[in-house]
Amino acid sequence: MPFHGPKAKVARSLGHSVSQKTAKVLDRRNFPPGQHGLGRKKTASVYKQQLVEKQRLRFTYNISEQDMRRAFERASKFHGSTGDGLMQSLETRMDAIVFRMGYARTMFAARQYVAHGHFFVNGRRCFVPSRAVKAGDVITLRERSKSHVQIVEALGSAPEAPAYLEVDKTKMQGKLVSMPTRDQIPVKLNDQLVVEYYSR
Repeated sequence: MPFHGPKAKVARSLGHSVSQKTAKVLDRRNFPPGQHGLGRKKTASVYKQQLVEKQRLRFTYNISEQDMRRAFERASKFHGSTGDGLMQSLETRMDAIVFRMGYARTMFAARQYVAHGHFFVNGRRCFVPSRAVKAGDVITLRERSKSHVQIVEALGSAPEAPAYLEVDKTKMQGKLVSMPTRDQIPVKLNDQLVVEYYSR
């Protein structure tokens, strides 16, 4: 299952923020939680580095271990770098697309909005956050949801969408213009460590 616990605690444990709130927490308390959080740091083993990076990527996209393994299996069949394929697979999930388009402030909120049926894909209502969005697919906000306060506020203050997305804030719809390349995906993690973890 996706993560539902205290996000700030996980962010501190992994040293990785995924929202403005967790970023503020890390600015104030940039050390692991618990009574030994401020203790001497040991040099992490290669395995731990791989594990932590995998957990950071899971936390970033708010997905279960099972979904992560499925994404890796698809990426292993990708024509090119497995790491690039993994990131492309995660970045074109329905909830990730909704987040990048600016309809939600966090990936966690995006997942919830999709699960509640606020969006259509090519005219058909979608309730599946893990749905793979393809190049050319049009994402439209449900008519009744265009007055949803949190969605409207998020869209109004959203930064510019990545180059592989086309967003019309007036019509409240967007389109995946092309499949994203690794350098276009705004996730600064070492995906190669994740590939090495699953390739053991």
